[in-house]
Amino acid sequence: MSHEMREPIGSLRISKDVISTIAINATREIEGVAGIAPLTTNIKNWITKKQSAMPMPVSISLREEVAAIDISVILKANVNIPEVCRNIQVAVKEAVQSMTSINVSKVNVTVADISFDSAEDTAEEK
Repeated sequence: MSHEMREPIGSLRISKDVISTIAINATREIEGVAGIAPLTTNIKNWITKKQSAMPMPVSISLREEVAAIDISVILKANVNIPEVCRNIQVAVKEAVQSMTSINVSKVNVTVADISFDSAEDTAEEK
């Protein structure tokens, strides 16, 4: 499914995959984010869809020119979780709106895991 805008000179379609890519890149730029967590999905729904494309780790819901975005993240240890999540929400909303002109009503962030980097732990022990 895609978002379509009609102009006097033609139409423009923006796929949900493009919006997902924008959201992922905006999230990765936030300090404290270790990575993007895979979305847990209903395997039956994934099998019945096009099998050539793997499910994106971001869920996009488009209704009447407005998007709602769900993203699952892995955060670094010892970060302020609410602050990092707020930063993700702001960054994703601004990036999607500025690059696509699609209004974003909300960005739901799920903290799926915390990454404890063993290299940093080992250096602190010495």
